[in-house]
Amino acid sequence: MSFQRLVRFVNAEGVTSFGDLKSEPTNDWTGVEVEVLEGDLDKGFQSTGRTDKIQKLLCPLPSVPLVVCIGLNYQKHATEANLRVPPYPVVFTKPADALAGPLDDVSIHPDAQGMLDYEGELTVVIGKDAKNVSEADALQYVLGYTVGNDVSARNFQLPDTSGGQFCYAKSFDGFAPIGPAIVASSLVADPQKLHLVTKVNGEIRQETETSDMIFSVAKIISHLSRGTTLRKGTIIQSGTPSGVGLFMEPKGFLKNGDVVEVSIDGLGAIRNKMVFE
Repeated sequence: MSFQRLVRFVNAEGVTSFGDLKSEPTNDWTGVEVEVLEGDLDKGFQSTGRTDKIQKLLCPLPSVPLVVCIGLNYQKHATEANLRVPPYPVVFTKPADALAGPLDDVSIHPDAQGMLDYEGELTVVIGKDAKNVSEADALQYVLGYTVGNDVSARNFQLPDTSGGQFCYAKSFDGFAPIGPAIVASSLVADPQKLHLVTKVNGEIRQETETSDMIFSVAKIISHLSRGTTLRKGTIIQSGTPSGVGLFMEPKGFLKNGDVVEVSIDGLGAIRNKMVFE
C-alpha cells in the first residue's frame, strides 16, 4: 500500500478516483491537486504518474466489511456517564451501509430525531487480515487512521428501551461518516498522542488527547482479533471522549440543520449536516 494520505474524489469530468494527498488535509477541498492512484485495498495502490484536482471529496473507502465500535473508552467519558469501566472493551458493530463521507449530509429517520447525538472518534483502518494478534504486533496491521463520528439515536440506546445494547441506535444509514483521508500509519508516530475536537455549529463540545483512552488502539486490535478474523478494510471507531450531548445540562442533542465537525490534528476534519427527513 503506497500512499501518504489516501482520498477518493470526483474530478471536474465526473470521474471517480483514488488519490494521494502529499500535504496535511485542508478545510477547502475544491481544486486541491492530488496524485492519482490506481488499485484498491485488495490489490494495493500504485501511482499513475498523473495529478488531478478534486471537484468533490468522497468517503475514502467505497465500502467496508464491517464497522466495529468501542464504547466507554475514555476515562473522562466514563466518569461523566457514571459507569464502571469493565475489564474488557465494550464492543458493538454498525452495518456497512452506515458508512458516509466526510462532507455528506446525514439523513435522519423521523424515529431517530428526538435524542440525536454525536461522538467524535479516532477511526482505525485495518490493512490486512488479523487474527490472534498480540498487542505488541497490533499496529503492524493498521493501514492508517482517519476521523469519524459515531452518530447515535440515544432514544434507542437508553437501558430502559434497549435492554443495554448499543447496536440498533447507531446503525442507521449514514451514521458512520469518516474521512477526509486515510493517513498512513507511518505518518502517525503514536495514535495515543493525538488531539481531537468536536464542534456543533462551531461550538466546541468535545476536546481531548487520545492518551485519555482506557484501552489503547493496540489493545483494542489485539482484543478484537482474539479467535476472530478482522478483515482487511474493517474500520474501528475507538470510542468517544467526554462532552456528548446526552450528559449536557440542558441536553445538547442535535437538531435539524446542525453541522457536526470532528477534527484530529494531522488527520483533518469531517463536517456533516444533520438533515431530518
